[in-house]
Amino acid sequence: MVNTGGTSNLTGLAFGGGAVLGAAHIGALRAMAETGFRADCVTGTSIGSFVAALHAFGKSWQEIEEIAMHLDWFDLSGLALSSYGLLSNRKFGRLVLKQLGRKRIEEAPVPLAIVATDICTGEKVVMRKGSVATAVMASSSIPGIFNPVRLNEMLLVDGVLTENVPVSPLREMGAARIVCIDLLGRHTFRKPEHLPMLLMNAFYSAMRTMSEIQMQDADLVISPDLSRFNLVDISSVPEIFEAGYREALPLLEAWMKSS
Repeated sequence: MVNTGGTSNLTGLAFGGGAVLGAAHIGALRAMAETGFRADCVTGTSIGSFVAALHAFGKSWQEIEEIAMHLDWFDLSGLALSSYGLLSNRKFGRLVLKQLGRKRIEEAPVPLAIVATDICTGEKVVMRKGSVATAVMASSSIPGIFNPVRLNEMLLVDGVLTENVPVSPLREMGAARIVCIDLLGRHTFRKPEHLPMLLMNAFYSAMRTMSEIQMQDADLVISPDLSRFNLVDISSVPEIFEAGYREALPLLEAWMKSS
């Protein structure tokens, strides 16, 4: 499917959420590098916002892979019991600061947008300006697990609630062609082994139908089959990376030839 409705030739790339399954994004980036694919603007939700930010600021897939291999989702979360969540993911923000410094979204060499949700209103919040670290931390704050991030008058949580694979902001950024990576479209959820996994299963499964509708506007959807992996098992990161690479490569090769 090729969308011809736009007047520009810009290509947008959207990275969806999916916790540890986000390693597949890096495999897709490797496939993009090998096929010569280049995005003119990028968006991300949840773990996708982390990968999108690193990519937009020029990190190679090899550099992002190195970061991911030493990334423990729950290690990033200090216990901070409150009325809003079990954990604080401030360490996630500090990791972004370590990798990028005190960068602002509008400084990204590749235009960047990060999606979160204002839990006070239920509205989608598309961040095009401000601290990259704060935006990534907000976009990946899974309700019930992580504390919301306070920004101005808003309480920001995971953008998965409103747009898990953020296609619509790419159109607003001028993209005529859109490629997106959906980590959950073919995912089979497993019996939860603990409370965080239960909450994440409920959270991600609830938004899958809405995501399908939102992605109808995309020109290419890369949706690797990650069913044999769960959302929290970091030991599977190398295999998830390879699965993302293997499934993205032939799709991108075919799309690049037809574009």
